[in-house]
Amino acid sequence: MAKPASTVSVVATAKRVVAKVGSSLVTNDGRGLDREAVAQWAAQIAALHAQGKEVVLVSSGAIAEGMARLGWQKRPTSMNELQAAAAVGQMGLAQAYEVAFGVHHIKAAQILLTHEDLADRQRYLNARSTIFALLRLGVVPIVNENDTVSTEEIAVGDNDTLGALVTNLIEADALIILTDQRGLYESDPRKNPEAKFVSHAQAGDVSLEAMAGGAGSGIGKGGMLTKILAAKRAAKSGAHTVIASGREPDVMVRLAAGECIGTELRASVQVLSARKQWMADHLRVRGRLVLDDGAVKALRDEGKSLLPIGVRAVQGRFEPGDVVACLDKNGTELARGLVNYSSADARRIMGKPSGDIASILGMMNEAELMHRDNLILI
Repeated sequence: MAKPASTVSVVATAKRVVAKVGSSLVTNDGRGLDREAVAQWAAQIAALHAQGKEVVLVSSGAIAEGMARLGWQKRPTSMNELQAAAAVGQMGLAQAYEVAFGVHHIKAAQILLTHEDLADRQRYLNARSTIFALLRLGVVPIVNENDTVSTEEIAVGDNDTLGALVTNLIEADALIILTDQRGLYESDPRKNPEAKFVSHAQAGDVSLEAMAGGAGSGIGKGGMLTKILAAKRAAKSGAHTVIASGREPDVMVRLAAGECIGTELRASVQVLSARKQWMADHLRVRGRLVLDDGAVKALRDEGKSLLPIGVRAVQGRFEPGDVVACLDKNGTELARGLVNYSSADARRIMGKPSGDIASILGMMNEAELMHRDNLILI
């Protein structure tokens, strides 16, 4: 639940910030690209640059801008029309940001990502390296999901989630999610005028998810729930999140000055290493291992590796090195990590002692099905 109010925003001490701007803000509620608003974001980020902060911008708006250019009033549902709208709209979006940052003598770069870019270890590292290089050069990376090629299987899903993934990717200190709402309320203020505003809370508090039910606008894809879940994800790398109205004047500048605006969700977990962040950030795992109670205890309470003897079922198809989820007998995910054996071999050795692996498979690469160093608790 809500925490006592802090007097200083978490953005004030953040050196590296990810700022996510929603579609309704960028496109003036879907009426077309709002260049004045884009200019304001650029001016605020330029001000943060002047303070020595590194900023990555995650911007929605390509599909909404494409809809406006194509004269569509309602967001399409077919994949090919969504991709077409994104292709048309991305041209205007990139151009608008380039012009806006140019006024402040700052160069911008466009980075389009899909889930596959973050699911593949090498592409993950390439994306991370590219963003770090841009930051060193003083360039503002502008990230969006690559909607022109994304399908359901490879899509991240929404830019709130993408903002959190980028936050973890570059180990940012804070994630700012700018939306058309003031922040989080304990109930829907549109239905309950007496709804209490949540100014401070702990990221990952399950009670927040109940408060955040409801859909987003007809232009954007996310709602408050996606923002709460994004804050939970960002907190895994130790990043704090602020959810605030993008229509507040100079909101990012004021947050950087220490003013508390919107809902602040603080991380309380230990900062994860980049390798474990990558495993945690997999939105889709390749398979699942159902564990017995002893294996659950060994992983969760004793910090041990996963041995074949503790596995009761193998689900899906995967190869050595894939990210696989570990479930308890009730189907609740408790961990995920890099598996040492394929799904076919895992089915042959599950429930067996490690000493039997060589005789069953004809060889033994590892005694563990999943080593503790390659595993993270969820």
